[in-house]
Amino acid sequence: MSTIQKLVLASGSPRRIELLQQAGLEPSRLLPTDTDETPNKAEHPRSLAKRLARTKAEKALESLKGEQHSDGEFILAADTVVAVGRRILPKTELVDEASNCLKLLSGRSHRVYTGICLITPAGKLRQRLVETRVRFKRLGREELETYLASGEWRGKAGGYAIQGLAGTFVVKLVGSYTNVVGLPLYETVGLLTAEGFKVHFNWLSGAHT
Repeated sequence: MSTIQKLVLASGSPRRIELLQQAGLEPSRLLPTDTDETPNKAEHPRSLAKRLARTKAEKALESLKGEQHSDGEFILAADTVVAVGRRILPKTELVDEASNCLKLLSGRSHRVYTGICLITPAGKLRQRLVETRVRFKRLGREELETYLASGEWRGKAGGYAIQGLAGTFVVKLVGSYTNVVGLPLYETVGLLTAEGFKVHFNWLSGAHT
């Protein structure tokens, strides 16, 4: 008798849940972890994204250990980092933080890195790192002030959410759009499929037609 496959998402991010649902995947459970996201001294943004994704996946695995119903569960974790050069921008919680980030991004290019970590039911750990280049228009004072007033920046890496109002700031994007939202779907689905997760099974139900 085959084990029922389940996908555990080590995150409570509504954006990542929506992206998985877009791909026909419904997490069986959410296990957001309490992870210190402070960069190490001189840590490169690429390394930070990979380290945090792995840490979140391993913490979720640890919390599942000992549960009898954990057989057949794939654990997926991700972390998104916005950077200008080697400068890592924060996940903004204060309006001044968001203002400083947006002023820095105004009229220039930046990079968005997402680290993905998958732990299979057999305990195999696989990782991917995805990079997208984004260029913003030069932001006028009114645009900046009204965007800050919208509150969309709250809790967002770099102080913006590309799927919202800030999508109007983007002059050019090279790479994965879903990566900037928070979970690169092409790479995520490829990683799951390579490890034997039947990603396309739910497509046959007609729920996404």
